[in-house]
Amino acid sequence: MKAIIVGGGIGGLTTALMLHARGIAVELYEQADAIRELGVGINTLPHAISELAELGLLDDLDRVAIRTHELIYANCLGQEVWRELRGTAAGFRVPQFSIHRGRLQSVIHAAVVDRLGPAAIRTGCRLTAFEQEEAGVTARFVDRDNRNAGSGRGDVLIAADGIHSAVRSQLFPDEGPPAWNGRVLWRGATDWPAFLDSRSMIVAGGMSAKLVIYPIADGSAPHRKLTNWAIVAAIGAAGPPPRREDWSRRARRDEIAPFLDRFAIPYVDARALIEATADVWEYPMCDRDPLPRWSHGRVTLLGDAAHPMYPVGSNGASQAILDARCLADALVAAGHPAQALAAYEAERLPLTAAIVHANRSGGPERVIDAVEELAPDGFGDVEAVLPYAEREAIVRGYARRAGFTPDQVGRAA
Repeated sequence: MKAIIVGGGIGGLTTALMLHARGIAVELYEQADAIRELGVGINTLPHAISELAELGLLDDLDRVAIRTHELIYANCLGQEVWRELRGTAAGFRVPQFSIHRGRLQSVIHAAVVDRLGPAAIRTGCRLTAFEQEEAGVTARFVDRDNRNAGSGRGDVLIAADGIHSAVRSQLFPDEGPPAWNGRVLWRGATDWPAFLDSRSMIVAGGMSAKLVIYPIADGSAPHRKLTNWAIVAAIGAAGPPPRREDWSRRARRDEIAPFLDRFAIPYVDARALIEATADVWEYPMCDRDPLPRWSHGRVTLLGDAAHPMYPVGSNGASQAILDARCLADALVAAGHPAQALAAYEAERLPLTAAIVHANRSGGPERVIDAVEELAPDGFGDVEAVLPYAEREAIVRGYARRAGFTPDQVGRAA
């Protein structure tokens, strides 16, 4: 069997490794002229790290990431709403990693080149069309100058080409642009003094704006870390996005400035951290409605091409990795590629659709909003505002829905 993968991001590269490990040949096509370390920080959850560990990547990730130890939710005054252990400290067999998105992609990319050979990846190839018949599927590409860049033929075509997927647009030509919720995510990272135990993640704020801060790598000295931050805030009404979604779009600092004094975090000077960051990026909070189907004969969608979701709850990259594992297993188990793609869709589509909807309502961070609604001016005792059981239902309920409670990850592994 041979698979054609469109897209060289985390989902596409992980799929290539998964398929290769099961004896399936792969050709991967990426429209950029090189696979670069783009983006800033993300968190990769234990259910996804379990899959990457099975591929032998745990030591490589440990060298470039931080093992997240704890997560703190707080209101805009810095008062703790929820605190919990994460990763191995919470009972998982593998860690949760706070990591630069580009470095995660680089680790997986290096493994693909090493195991499949550099010829397995073709860059500078943008998909323009595909055709399928009973015997296989053919994908056609052009280069950056719209000149013919050849074609690839295989038993299946896997589209891992992101929220603006060319394959998805051909399968659903009337879908239209992504939906914007009126909020923008600004983010950056810089070398900064470590706070708390050097492995803590903080999410603070309220319904109007939230701030996220966590370290993603070692810094320039033992007590410094490369520290990632993000602010999410409403700047307009929901509708078409104001600017095209692009992880490498530079931000306008004047849009961020009004939000810098909204957060009082006792562990770190958020304003100073943000103002010290040289490069700041923006991303409109966009997603798409879940599709009725991903698979059409020998063609299917994966990752953001299948289920673009708000970057809430640390689930975007993690769900793409889980897609890759499920799809690879299905291709080995089924008697016909179309049966495999249908089985993959049947398992993964409803699970990811539930996360898309959960992220629209705030995901696990909704616990901050729930407390703010009841105590907008702060509180003396959070238990008197919202009892532990109700806070736990929000946070842990999301974890179970997304598949990363310790017992779920244990079963998956």
